[in-house]
Amino acid sequence: MNQASRIPLSVIFALGFTMMLGPFAIDTYLPAFPLIADSLGVTIHQVSLSISLYMMGFALGQLTGGALSDRYGRRRVLVIGLCIFALASFALAQVQTLEAMLVGRLLQSIGGGWIGVSVPALVRDRVQGVQAAKLFSMIGLVAIIAPAIAPAIGALLLEVGEWSLVFLFLGGYALFLLPLLQATVFQGPRKPPGPGDGVGFLERYLGVLRTSSARPYIFWQAASFGGLILFVTYASYIYLGHFAQSRAAFTGLFACNIVAIFACNLSNRLLLNRYAPRQIMCAATGLQAASGLALLLVVLLDGPVQAFLPAMMLYAGMLGAISPNIQACYLESFPRSAASAAAVMGTAQFGFGGAASALSYLLPETLLSVVACIAACAFGSLACMLWSRRSA
Repeated sequence: MNQASRIPLSVIFALGFTMMLGPFAIDTYLPAFPLIADSLGVTIHQVSLSISLYMMGFALGQLTGGALSDRYGRRRVLVIGLCIFALASFALAQVQTLEAMLVGRLLQSIGGGWIGVSVPALVRDRVQGVQAAKLFSMIGLVAIIAPAIAPAIGALLLEVGEWSLVFLFLGGYALFLLPLLQATVFQGPRKPPGPGDGVGFLERYLGVLRTSSARPYIFWQAASFGGLILFVTYASYIYLGHFAQSRAAFTGLFACNIVAIFACNLSNRLLLNRYAPRQIMCAATGLQAASGLALLLVVLLDGPVQAFLPAMMLYAGMLGAISPNIQACYLESFPRSAASAAAVMGTAQFGFGGAASALSYLLPETLLSVVACIAACAFGSLACMLWSRRSA
């Protein structure tokens, strides 16, 4: 019996449900964009800035939370992060201006960052190597449900009430995780904190960045994930605007990408029984670059949504095979500073995604501009793969 199989399913599901909070925070309110824009007296384009701000705030939250987690423990940082997220969510339900919404989203994202950085560290505390890759895949199988159902939950909430219900739901979900984690992941008496190692916050992060073999993985993950963030940012424009699909169709089209990620994540777990994590993620990176090229061809040829969708599904799906393996290979180098290492990767990942999303607003609002940026991320991921071979 391997290490991953010895971890109780209750712990795997609890960590997966915790990871679901991030996608919920981004995807649940997407169907509410038109209503939020009307309520705040702004455009949908301006409301979309809240996604970019959330990404950058999430990166900041991970950067601060990672070193705190290594120093003061996973439980404390995770619980405080959930409380910050819940309080900010309840405040967002009351906002009446765009500025207030952006401030609320920033606070919410910092709490989300503290939550997000804790889960990889909890995994690394328990397993490593191939078993870590398998555990990341198992957690991912649970977490992937979130972006698949989040828009549908948002649409359902809009059917029964105002858009503020979306943020009340997010706050309530964060509070629900507190007793769940206590009963599973943190079950048993609380361990007293160990002696400090005398390493300062900055030195922890510099130590991660000085590890030359780990650097390519940081940018590899950031580039691969950045393309998906760009797609999520412009999903409403792509499907509701450019392809003129209905709100119900938008939910289904968006969910197709999540189905692809789920299938690739499940396949990745099976492939790990035969292939090394690096072999799988290199093959997946090549396929992602090919899908980026396919998206460009579809747009240049003015193809229909039926041609755009499978190429986008392949692009998104490859993340199910790239991310778990990158995290496992990367964290292998940091047995005693897993949270700090996860924070560096998370900061780069969401910082790059948020920055790319924000800078994309400087480009013409056309599908070609969006797809060109998505394809550029895929080619950047491919370049990082080649860099990692030289650093190995």
